[in-house]
Amino acid sequence: MRIPAWPVHTEREIELLREVLESGQWGGFNGMVGRLEREFAAFQHCAYGISAVNGTVTLETALAVLGIGPGDEVIVPAISFISTATAVSRAGALPVFVDIEPYSFNMDPERAAAAITPRTSAILAVHFGGPLADLDRLMALASERNLVLLEDAAHAHGSEWKGKRAGSFGLAGSFSFQNSKIMTAGEGGMLTTNDAGFAERAHSFSNQGRRPGQGFFFHYSLATNYRLTALQAAVLLAQLERLPGQIRLREENERLLRSELAEIEGLHFQEVPKQVNTHSHYLLLGRIDAAKFGKTRDEFHGAMLAAGIPCTPFYPHPLYGNPLYRQGGCRVEPCPVAEACVRDAFWFPHRVLMGDQGTTREIAAAIRKVGER
Repeated sequence: MRIPAWPVHTEREIELLREVLESGQWGGFNGMVGRLEREFAAFQHCAYGISAVNGTVTLETALAVLGIGPGDEVIVPAISFISTATAVSRAGALPVFVDIEPYSFNMDPERAAAAITPRTSAILAVHFGGPLADLDRLMALASERNLVLLEDAAHAHGSEWKGKRAGSFGLAGSFSFQNSKIMTAGEGGMLTTNDAGFAERAHSFSNQGRRPGQGFFFHYSLATNYRLTALQAAVLLAQLERLPGQIRLREENERLLRSELAEIEGLHFQEVPKQVNTHSHYLLLGRIDAAKFGKTRDEFHGAMLAAGIPCTPFYPHPLYGNPLYRQGGCRVEPCPVAEACVRDAFWFPHRVLMGDQGTTREIAAAIRKVGER
């Protein structure tokens, strides 16, 4: 099938990279980095952006700046990449794993509310696959219980809830530019925020405790170096320019695919709340009801690979099933939905939605064929 490769680049990346290469300043103090921070933050409807080497350390930075540590608990969903949990653990706090909703794949606000204790300091909501978690309910919960709301928006570049973009709801949002993401420089990350004080502290923490306008060898707090390079910033600026058009293409192809498969029983694609105006389509997620579809998730996965369609059979376990957390260092609430998804869910990467309409129809035909009894 004519499924595009990823990542992609054009002459625009080369043009901006050449500008950096010829500048003599390839590191984080090149103006290209500040430009990326401003433009990406504005794109996400935020006042401030703090770039970093990846989306794992942006989560760690947010927790460090907030002073979250030993004795604190942070509520996280049971389904996410490991960084969502290890950022909490590395801060010295306790990750509390709660269940997800059956078809949104995002944190269940009711389960989050039930998990709150006097030690709870924050809720770390993940926008899994691209659609935003239920921010109406999570923001209300955080406000009512005087908790910090943070957004793990590693999948959600450009995603919106009621016209407002990911990373602009909680105190801060964390984005990833890792190789598979819809904006990528191979690695990279960004924190977004509308809080000036938080932004200042996060910039300082990522820049070895320096303060704006002070000397290079003056360090005011215990910090580290998480600076993004100008080479990465150049690539990301080019990627950002193309992002809106790529999101529109994926939206069009996803609508077509869903339409082509609307009559297939037992195939349930991710539910997208009506409040989500648009989303990145980083992943096209679904679940298989084998009794109705006629094939198990694993059979479906194997058939997709055989047809040349990239597909992943979900995570092998919830976050707390990782060997790290089987040793302890966490609290696990009942997560029957997350455990069911491990058995019956799957995802397609976003490049599956980046071909032409003919390719999308071929993909739909291959899926229909698998479901034939």
